[in-house]
Amino acid sequence: MDFTGKEAKSINVGVELRAIREKRGLSIRALARASGISANAISMIERGRTSPSVSTLYKMADALNVPITDFFQTEPDLDNVVFRKALERTRVPFQRGLWEGLGGEKFSGHVEPFALTLESGANSGPYPISHTGHEFVVCLRGQLEYQVEGQIYLLEAGDSLLFTSNLRHKWRNPGPNATNAIFVISGFEEGERPVERHMQLVGKDEADEGD
Repeated sequence: MDFTGKEAKSINVGVELRAIREKRGLSIRALARASGISANAISMIERGRTSPSVSTLYKMADALNVPITDFFQTEPDLDNVVFRKALERTRVPFQRGLWEGLGGEKFSGHVEPFALTLESGANSGPYPISHTGHEFVVCLRGQLEYQVEGQIYLLEAGDSLLFTSNLRHKWRNPGPNATNAIFVISGFEEGERPVERHMQLVGKDEADEGD
């Protein structure tokens, strides 16, 4: 599925993988045993000799107990003004979708805007999410079902939702077509990473659709 027709901004996944693995005190062999990915393949990824598939990234993220977005993290200088051209967006593919940063990853304030493209059935995972701050979402195309404290809101093109994000929430694309939506998470506490809470289990099947 071609989400944008544009190339993603280049990020060295291998460098991030090695940093996370070493931070957790794991050898390459230990990560290989935990993830089911061969030690040689992990070594090649860390040295930049090969690019991992999305499924490989998910296996390693599960083994390291981190969201897949951690592999695409950088430590930029934070700015008071962030201008982001469309071609310069950080793009992270995940199961049945695409995450695009809209500059929040480089902004000095506590605001994280991002765009999601979601295939039919894509969802935020089996467990509700909660974090500090506030959450705003506007559906640009297709359908987006949001569940907030058990109340279901069905967003269609042009619809929006705003709520206090310490309320338990999750989302999915219930429609037959792709969905495009803009999310803005703001006012979260220092050091909290709410965007990654949304992405940690994203794309995995719901354990119970009625949960």
